[in-house]
Amino acid sequence: MTVSQDRALSRINVMRPWLGTEEAEAVAEVIASGWVAQGPRVARFEEAFAGTQQAAHAVAVSNCTTALHLALKVAGIGPRDDVVVPSLSFIATANAVTYVGARPVFADVEPDTGNVSVRTIAAALTPATRAVIVVDQGGMPVDLVPIRALCDGLGITVVEDAACAAGSTYRGRPVGAGAELAAWSFHPRKILTTGEGGMLTTHNAGWADRARKLREHAMSVSAKDRHSTVLAPPEEYGEIGFNYRMTDMQAAVGLVQLGRLEEAVARRRAIVATYREALSGVAGLRFSQDPPYGTSNFQSFWFEVLPGFAVGREELLERLANDGISARRGIMAAHRQPAYAGLNTGRADLSVTERLTDHTVILPVYHQLTPDEQSRVIDSILKAAGSSHD
Repeated sequence: MTVSQDRALSRINVMRPWLGTEEAEAVAEVIASGWVAQGPRVARFEEAFAGTQQAAHAVAVSNCTTALHLALKVAGIGPRDDVVVPSLSFIATANAVTYVGARPVFADVEPDTGNVSVRTIAAALTPATRAVIVVDQGGMPVDLVPIRALCDGLGITVVEDAACAAGSTYRGRPVGAGAELAAWSFHPRKILTTGEGGMLTTHNAGWADRARKLREHAMSVSAKDRHSTVLAPPEEYGEIGFNYRMTDMQAAVGLVQLGRLEEAVARRRAIVATYREALSGVAGLRFSQDPPYGTSNFQSFWFEVLPGFAVGREELLERLANDGISARRGIMAAHRQPAYAGLNTGRADLSVTERLTDHTVILPVYHQLTPDEQSRVIDSILKAAGSSHD
């Protein structure tokens, strides 16, 4: 078999979770304990995650979408309220707003970061705006301080969708540390994964307590309290709640993953540095990079295909695919999706969102990416550019 044939047979994915024997052993311990649902390991994971992110309280949930839903619920957002959200985000960001009966109002993003800013948020505010959801898109930290300054003065709650951002930093602190409410994802595409799962962090003890109840059908007595005694105490249901719990099996995996977070981020940043060095001389490509106020974990590393590049975005993706490389189109524009296209979601200019959606590419970045695999990706891009790679 020739080298070219071998490469053609070996697919390079855009992302692979970094899981190993430690996670398997941690899950086996949970199974042996007999307590596999939400229990002591969930509590340990919450405490450890809160400490890592410099948050007062952490509430483990079933995924990031449910964390966003609970964030809006505890903040009192509901029907007749507007919530400003970026259109350039996975559709779950906007969906969470509709779950509470509010209206998502789409804001544009800045071209350098792919994130909303105080400028784009101000352009989307309405008289009915009661919350804003900001997103650390692809792990790129959002510039939160000026946004909080604007919104706090108007009585608007700011929720940080930090789904992709575990391990990123903002002004020398972990992303999310300065948020009123932050929602996190542990999906397999994220650097820190529990298979599925999410977390809500906050500095508001009342919000955290209510979120813990709501994730468990709003029961007045937790599962831990019910199962820790032979005769369980009676419970009450003070409001309509949800089944948004995380299992102890997931939390056991999360504890292992949390211990590796720093190493995982360092590895991804090294991979991105190699991409940048190898492709810096290619005309027509603009790469995402750290903003002056923080560092990205590069959960996603994207570049924009400009008119000066030899081929368009779609042809480049095709060429990568023909070489066995599964790159991805940039983040979706939610306002274009059928679920929202016919709705009144505000009148803000979304031209940057549409440009980035139409012209960006996400490259493979994962812990196990080998030098040979990364060289294949680089070779494929240089070949498309009409260049050669030594």
